[in-house]
Amino acid sequence: MHLTRFEINTARRGARDLLASPQRMHAAVLASFPNHQRNATTEGRVLWRVDHGHNQTLLYILSPHQPDLTHLVEQAGWPATHTWLTRPYANLLDGIDKGDQWIFRLAANPTRSSPKTPGGQRTQRYGHQTVDHQTQWLLTRAERNGFVIPHGIHDVPDLAITNRRTWKFTRDNAPVTLVTAVYEGRLEVTDPDALRRALTHGIGPAKGYGCGLLTLTKPR
Repeated sequence: MHLTRFEINTARRGARDLLASPQRMHAAVLASFPNHQRNATTEGRVLWRVDHGHNQTLLYILSPHQPDLTHLVEQAGWPATHTWLTRPYANLLDGIDKGDQWIFRLAANPTRSSPKTPGGQRTQRYGHQTVDHQTQWLLTRAERNGFVIPHGIHDVPDLAITNRRTWKFTRDNAPVTLVTAVYEGRLEVTDPDALRRALTHGIGPAKGYGCGLLTLTKPR
């Protein structure tokens, strides 16, 4: 697996077009790979996330194969001075042990499934809208993904939701509503293998639209 970081030049129109549409960004990410390298493997799958900082907007791509972001540099970067940085992910994956604590960030699509009609068998996903429901969505999925979120000050989970958004677009001529939330906090490893799978295969739905990528950094 490889983790790639690309700085987006938000002053460029092409960059703004990509940032305004998860569909266009998804297509641009997949265009970084030939067709036979776009599918999931036993190692993992292509995941991506856009991080908006005070002075930088960064695109992260996790992938089984190294990407070629030449088209993104030309459309949304600095062709004369900047390219992208790709590093192997094995060192981080191999360094995960039970009991370790990490600082994490996750962009996710927190949802619930409900019947389309009262008493019906077919279900539909609906995005959680409140901070409390979005928080509980992650807390109830933490253990199956190999971690817990310890309590911090005031005896509440060491977790914050830093960005919440509802996207509306069409796919195959049908309207789509996508609720996203960015989680940041501290986790403790309970099952290293399960956490490695979460890191390489993603958490939750809408992975094609920039959700599911969990990243870790060591606490300071």
